[in-house]
Amino acid sequence: MYVADSRGTPAPAVAPEQQAVAPGTRPGRRAALAPTVLALGTVSLITDVSSEMVTAVLPLYLVAGLGLSPLGFGLLDGLYNGVSALVRLTGGHLGDRLGRHKALAGIGYGLSALCKPLLLLAHTLPAIGAVLALDRTGKGLRTAPRDALISLAAAPEDRGRAFGVHRAMDTAGALIGPILAFLILRGAADGYDAVFTVSACVAALGVLVLVLFVPGRGRAPAPGRKGHDTGHDSGHVAGRCSGSETAPVSLRASLGLLRRPELRRIGLTALLLGLCTVSDAFVFLLLQRATGIADRWFALLPLGTAAAFFLLALPLGRLADRIGRRRVFLGGHLALLLAYGLLLTGGHLPALPYAVLLLHGAFYAATDGVLMAEAAGAVPEENRGAGLALVQTGQAVARFAASLGFGAAWTLWGARPALAVAAVLLAAAVACCLALRPADARPPTPARKGP
Repeated sequence: MYVADSRGTPAPAVAPEQQAVAPGTRPGRRAALAPTVLALGTVSLITDVSSEMVTAVLPLYLVAGLGLSPLGFGLLDGLYNGVSALVRLTGGHLGDRLGRHKALAGIGYGLSALCKPLLLLAHTLPAIGAVLALDRTGKGLRTAPRDALISLAAAPEDRGRAFGVHRAMDTAGALIGPILAFLILRGAADGYDAVFTVSACVAALGVLVLVLFVPGRGRAPAPGRKGHDTGHDSGHVAGRCSGSETAPVSLRASLGLLRRPELRRIGLTALLLGLCTVSDAFVFLLLQRATGIADRWFALLPLGTAAAFFLLALPLGRLADRIGRRRVFLGGHLALLLAYGLLLTGGHLPALPYAVLLLHGAFYAATDGVLMAEAAGAVPEENRGAGLALVQTGQAVARFAASLGFGAAWTLWGARPALAVAAVLLAAAVACCLALRPADARPPTPARKGP
């Protein structure tokens, strides 16, 4: 869809009135996406095939296969989604300090790949919990450095589009993964073991693509082109001036980013809404109970969410660039609230599965990359990884707590009362976030400077 120009040929000088047009592009046309964005999107696509194969079968494997209670599953699911918060700050800070965002991301991808075959050996709650914790440690290490690379490679006015394209490519893997898991479960004698084996092989391929094709350490951009990727890793050159290196970023400086009011508001919004978000696995289990979908079709439910995410990620990313990322982010949570309402009241509707999965995918398309694009503008380039990690950490901790709380509520009260409480809390959280500050105005589009 997008062709990145990595030839690096200097563009001719442009007049001041033409500086809004990116160098090397025709007036009226958007700049091509940076090679870093496309390469990382390919890595994420392959890796998500692997991870979503496991995610698609894990709820049923744990609840139906191993007989875990909803509380036990809530503990594991919270661990799966929340333990990465303990290392996200480490990954983000080290990426900034060492100037090795790609290396930190590679370690994280590699660690997650090593965990897939370990699922073949884990058959008890403690063992599975340990493997999932290690897998999420890898995700925690790679997420902030990867998103820092994307934000540094994109112009500020195009960050929503860049994250939208990356998330769309990532979600293409989420479309393929459940289909593979479904086919393997239907065709293999030991279906779960076969899924885990194939997942491990695909994850190893993703690490190989990262090592070979994601640009490594590059030289600083020419004056006037700061923030544009020239085919190299611009994340390693943030903070340089006239060819000189700045001092390494300190841990104190990374944590001190919370003193920035804008970043603090963004982080508080993500944390508050995360506390009221039911995890994906519980949404799929609730949908199965509401509709009576057979177990053999369960692995295809994430496919509906992924398809909606894939189709809407880029349009909503562009919309966020135009009308304000905060508005789109809160709108995504309203879509999730509507999905909760349908699960509570629409059990008799034939179209219920399609509507819920469409809204669930729209929620992710409006929030995942949009939140990172919004947070990237609130921190300086030299602290980009740590700043994004702070927001991601708050959100991950909140979702960990939400998963534990929902699992306990389901065990004590049942599925419908637990979901009703979650819906009320989410509605209150959205209202609070709307009052946190006035709705943002349409963001100004800064002019791109010529070389």
